[in-house]
Formats: sequence, C-alpha cells, structure tokens
Amino acid sequence: MTKLADLVPELKDIIERYRREDSVPGVSLAVRVGDEVVECASGVLNLSTGVEVTPDSLFQIGSITKTFTATLVMQLVDEGLVDLDQPVRTYVPEFSVADREAAETVTVRQLLCHTGGFDGDVFDDFGRGDDAVTRYVEALKDRDQVFPPGRLFSYCNSGFSVLGRLVERVRELPSWDAALRKHLIEPLGLAHTVTLAEEAIMFRAAVGHIDGEGEGENVAEQRVAPFWQFPRSGAPAGATPCAGARDLVDWAGFHLSGGLAPDGTRVLSPESAAAMLKAQTVLPDVDEDVASTCWGLGWQLLELKGGRVFGHGGATLGQASLLEVAPDSGVAFAVLTNGGGPTRLIHAIRSRVLGELAGIEVPRLPEPPIPAIEVDPRRFVGRYQTVGAYYDIKQDAEGGLVVEIGLRGALQEIRGQEPKTHRLTGFSPTVLIGREPTRGVYMRLAFPEADADGRAPHLYAGVRAAIRVDDTQGTRDTEA
Repeated sequence: MTKLADLVPELKDIIERYRREDSVPGVSLAVRVGDEVVECASGVLNLSTGVEVTPDSLFQIGSITKTFTATLVMQLVDEGLVDLDQPVRTYVPEFSVADREAAETVTVRQLLCHTGGFDGDVFDDFGRGDDAVTRYVEALKDRDQVFPPGRLFSYCNSGFSVLGRLVERVRELPSWDAALRKHLIEPLGLAHTVTLAEEAIMFRAAVGHIDGEGEGENVAEQRVAPFWQFPRSGAPAGATPCAGARDLVDWAGFHLSGGLAPDGTRVLSPESAAAMLKAQTVLPDVDEDVASTCWGLGWQLLELKGGRVFGHGGATLGQASLLEVAPDSGVAFAVLTNGGGPTRLIHAIRSRVLGELAGIEVPRLPEPPIPAIEVDPRRFVGRYQTVGAYYDIKQDAEGGLVVEIGLRGALQEIRGQEPKTHRLTGFSPTVLIGREPTRGVYMRLAFPEADADGRAPHLYAGVRAAIRVDDTQGTRDTEA
C-alpha cells in the first residue's frame, strides 16, 4: 500500500485541478491512517474577502451531523434510558404527524435509519432560541405520512430533528447543542466543532457560494450565498454545525476505537459503536459496482470492491462535505468545500485515498451508456414530489424523456432557485440518467418498483424517495 505522506502531493494536485475546473472557492482535507493525520487546504473561505483556507478553518458539515445525533441517542441506549424499538412518543410525547396511528407506532430505530415514512425535508424556521427544535417538532403535527413506518427507506431530515428533541428531553438539557457539547464535543476534545454563529466567528469560517446566472456548463462565476446557516430548528439533522476536517477524522477515529476518547475514557460502549455499523435497511440497487448500499444507525454503509466503507455526506447552502472510513485498514478522510461543483473533486480524492491506502475500488461517476438502454416511458412519466421538491417527467415531441426539477415550500423560500429541465435517457430498465452533464456530473433518477399498470409509485433522487402524485389535483397516487 502507498504510504500516507507519499500520497499528499497527488492529493494537492487533485484539489488544485478540480478547484480550477469546477469553480470551487475553497477546500479543506484531512486524511487519517491509524494515528497519523495529514491535512491540506487550498483556496479562499469567502470570495468577497479573499480570506485563505487554512487546515484549522471551519466549514459547515451538513448531514455528517446525523452521525453525532445518532451517537447521542446510542449513549442513552447505553445508560438504559432509551430503547430503540420503542415508539418515539415514549420519549417525545408531543411528537405527531397527520397520520396519528403512524405517529404512535414509529420507533426510534426507524428514525435512525430513515424509514419513519413522514415528510423529510421540512425546513421551517422557528428562530434562534433554545426552543427552536421543540417548536419544530410540535409543528410537525399536520405533516403528511408519505408511507407506513418501515415500508421504505427515504432520507429524512425531519426525523433527526425529532431525535434531537428526544436527546433534549431525556437529558433534561435546554438544547440539542448543549447535549452535543457536554456529551461529545468536550469529552472528545473536538476543539474545532461548533454549532452557533457566535461560536464560529471565533475561527476562520467558510461561507457558502452559489452559481451565478446561466445553466449547465455555462454557469457564471460563483457568488456568496445570500445567508450563512439554515434554521436552528434543523440543527440535529445538520443545519448549523461547523467543524474542521481534522476534527472529523478524529470523530471517525473515535468510532474506529469502539467508543474511546483520546484519553482512554469510555464515551460510547463497544456494543453500541458496533450496532451503529450493522445494516438496518437496504437501498435500491443503482450501481453494478456497489455490492450493496445500506443504512445503519446513523451511518451509510457500502460494500465496494476491496472492502467495506462507512461514512456520511453533507450539504448546506453552497457547502458540501464527505466523511468516509475504511474500517478494515483504519483509513478515514474528510473533505470540506464551499461552492462550485465539488462532486468530481470529492470523487477524485475518495478514489485515490481509498484506492491507494485501503485497496478499495471506488466506482467511476456514472455516464450515459452507449447505446442508451431502451426503457418503457410508461414507468416513468408523471409528477413526483417530496415536501421540498418536485420532479415532473414528460415525453418531448420526439418521444424522449425530460424532467423539470423544482423546489417547494420552505426550501424554495430559502434557496430561491428557478426550476431546471434535464433531458433523460435510459441507464438501466429502472434508472434514468441525464443526457448532458453539469460540471462533468450526470444526474440519475431511480424507479425501483412498479405497480400493476407498470407505473412507478415513487422515484429515488439520490437517497430521497419522491412519491407519485396526481398530476391534476396534487393528491398522492393511491398506488403509492
């Protein structure tokens, strides 16, 4: 295997190449093998100020936060205060959704592995007070139950805010942030991990950047995002936390150790650390090169050629991140970015780190097959939506498939993005892929199931399930 120090020049070259080609303002990278850690930083934290990225700079980590929230829950399991298979309302009696029966039965485990079934991308703002998560959970009472608890995997930010409220209540602390600091940040010595803006300002902190005018390969230069953080009500799901890359690989090291802090203190039981890495649900097959994609208790689990990987990605407004771990070789890396098109950069780093240091082959980014796979349009045509987005798939004049993708609800109000249209072609009989790339990356939509009429009742956009709805009345299809 390649030595870690020998890989650094190549990693720096990768960062500089893709930063330039894909308009990524700034990057921070940390790679850990055993107890050895190297760090790389490049670019700027803010295009308006020109402040440079340093290895100790903070970036928003987005949904990597979910692994922290899951660990806080598992600490409660260790103490006998929470049973994963009890209904969530055992610990959060104020929790409810529109389907009262589902609200009474959905379990803690189902929220941890994204099978709770209720609207997942609720980004309502309840201010910056310590009661933000409490008010958020209370307001879920009229939200739709999209499918029965346990029926399907569908990535659910809302469920992790509910778990954050569980932590607040059981710990009898004023906020999820307070629980995070007391039970994880301080015991693990994560000095560059914060949740509040007034904490982040004490460090070099990245701002997000978004595209200017134009589409596809012709987008204009990056500009600073119109706001810095998502609402605090979504903090347990990833709306607010920031960290340095070194803290994230140290966080990975904590899980690799089976729950020991650097000073040897037991912070999580080895049984709970192991349980978090056991598959709870299997995602639909999309890639032939991935043996399986599963979700554990907070962690995404992959079986790739050459070994196992666990980790989590994150995205906020104009910032994207990835933390991944190859447990059999003790390799972990965290890459943090603040705008542009970071997918190719993150993929290239991932491929080199896992390939050279862990002997794991990372699949290539997908491209449209030549010739295209023939598909039956009846399976795909229709309107699908989540609480935060819609996907309107139609046939064009030539009989090809196109999709209009737009945001909905609070997410549209926050981001203010116009709908975008993509031409689609067959990737497999159940998966569509974009005909043209955006910064070299092709979008995919998966339709793993079909009803008696050959129509897909839902699609997967990444890890989110969007449910087919009636085109004329906007009600949920009865087959869903």
